[in-house]
Amino acid sequence: MADDFAARYAGLLTGSYDCVDRIVLNAYYPMGNTAGGFRTWWRRMIGGCDAEADAVLDNAHLMRLAGRFARRVRAWAADQAVPVIDCKAGERKHLIAEEYLRTHSVAPGVFLVLVSKAPAMVWDVRRSADGTVIGNLARKRTYVNHYSFHIMDRQWGHLTIKMAGHAPFAAQVLLNGHEHVAVAAQAAGIGFTKEGNC
Repeated sequence: MADDFAARYAGLLTGSYDCVDRIVLNAYYPMGNTAGGFRTWWRRMIGGCDAEADAVLDNAHLMRLAGRFARRVRAWAADQAVPVIDCKAGERKHLIAEEYLRTHSVAPGVFLVLVSKAPAMVWDVRRSADGTVIGNLARKRTYVNHYSFHIMDRQWGHLTIKMAGHAPFAAQVLLNGHEHVAVAAQAAGIGFTKEGNC
């Protein structure tokens, strides 16, 4: 059944298909989003006894963890010959990825990593004056580096996983229904043309 728009312009349309435009899945670690859960995760990651783990739970160590994440992403990308591009504020990341795809042949897997600042909820650790006791562990919203892993998937085509570089490492999986339709059409040998994102 045609919607009102399609019915009104039926004389100008030569075909139609139903397709989800974009699917955005928010991925997060539930335990890392509560103060008690985050402390439990931290203790498991650090190992040793609870007192030893709590002794190194502070903002400086959380920043070091984010720095380690960034260095590992860049080292992996260099080893795999995957470009990493640091984006400026206001740059449209999907246009950068589309231009890259126009000028490069890519195999299935990660083909590009874009880094940009975006708001995220991170943990802020407040310790006692002498630094021996955690006085408060609260979430705060701030701008941190996010890493957009652009992936060529055999079934979905171009998809993106965007991940914050700071604990608790919230992520989004961005799928494009038009890309999925294009891959399915190619597999079935159906000719098509793309106009913009459609």
